[in-house]
Amino acid sequence: MRSTQLRFLWDHAAAARPFRTGVSLHSHTMHSHEEISFLPKYAYRVPLVAQAVRRQERNYRRQWGRELDYSRVYWTPPHPAREALALERRQLESVGVEPLVSLTDHDEIEACLQLQVLDSTRPVPVSTEWTVPFGPSFIHLGVHNLPPQHCRELVTEMARYTKQPAAPKLRELLAALNRYRDVLVVHNHPLWDEHGIGARAHLEMLRTFLAVHGSSIHALELNGLRPWSENRAVCTMGRETGHPVISGGDRHGCEPNANVNLTNAGSFSEFVEEIRFDGVSDVLFMPQYREGRRMRYVETLWDVLRDYNEYPNRVRWSDRVYLRQDNGTDAPVSSFWKRGDPDVLRCFKTAIDLFQRPSVRSVLRLALSERQEFAR
Repeated sequence: MRSTQLRFLWDHAAAARPFRTGVSLHSHTMHSHEEISFLPKYAYRVPLVAQAVRRQERNYRRQWGRELDYSRVYWTPPHPAREALALERRQLESVGVEPLVSLTDHDEIEACLQLQVLDSTRPVPVSTEWTVPFGPSFIHLGVHNLPPQHCRELVTEMARYTKQPAAPKLRELLAALNRYRDVLVVHNHPLWDEHGIGARAHLEMLRTFLAVHGSSIHALELNGLRPWSENRAVCTMGRETGHPVISGGDRHGCEPNANVNLTNAGSFSEFVEEIRFDGVSDVLFMPQYREGRRMRYVETLWDVLRDYNEYPNRVRWSDRVYLRQDNGTDAPVSSFWKRGDPDVLRCFKTAIDLFQRPSVRSVLRLALSERQEFAR
């Protein structure tokens, strides 16, 4: 049996009614290390921002005697594990289904392990988003429902490949994951050229990867933060390769996942069985996906930058951004800025803060509106 259904909650308010369970896949917690090495490429395109960024780079060079290495800086999403889980569960319960949530921090499983201890009555799967270097770029695989007794060993081996990629090792690891019947391996946002190698080169890399390793991949992701035109192309690719398509919200801030899966499975393992062996997938797009993508990015940026007084030691954004130091430890950038944020960042935060005012939001929504045709 092979069947994928796409549903849109704004078209049919009772779309979830025939189903028992909702599954939230691919979202992040404070344990996820999010790289910012891509930021300068975009910042340099904006004249005023480019000047401010280059001024900060000159200041850094004078102070430390070397260039600012953006690959040593990363940010972490605001929510701890329990709050991230509750956010996703609430949304699923609001449409009348029992929630199953798989949190996938980048190359990390700490949040999932914490939650297994904190709530043993409603266990969450041990999952991660694995960074897989391949050819001229990399891909991200959502690896869901790792066996708890072997999860640390498997994640350690996956991390070793990420640092020292080798084709035989990748085949070996994917084969090892496939030996566990309850594990689900999803190719996340497959058509997103995240590394910026160019659309043609990225597509060539993707087709090569699926030609070599496609039998070890169980589904392709429809990403809740990517445009509908790209997701529709993923549907086409899934039909070509024989892979079902599956939801993946990719939440980093406070907006719950913009798409989920619907199922009558009673457990995550039963859900894996439906996707992996039957090829059956029902994807429900939530109303926030209909919002302009650029507007949603601004919302996420606000979530990243605003203060969270409820999270001690992580109140300010600079408490949640880290620098990898020469001594091998990571330190929040707030420890280096004793006088508060640099002027350019204070101005930027003020501008973002203005976007939260209803009158400004209305204007911004019009300015950032994007037309999307949600044809199935």
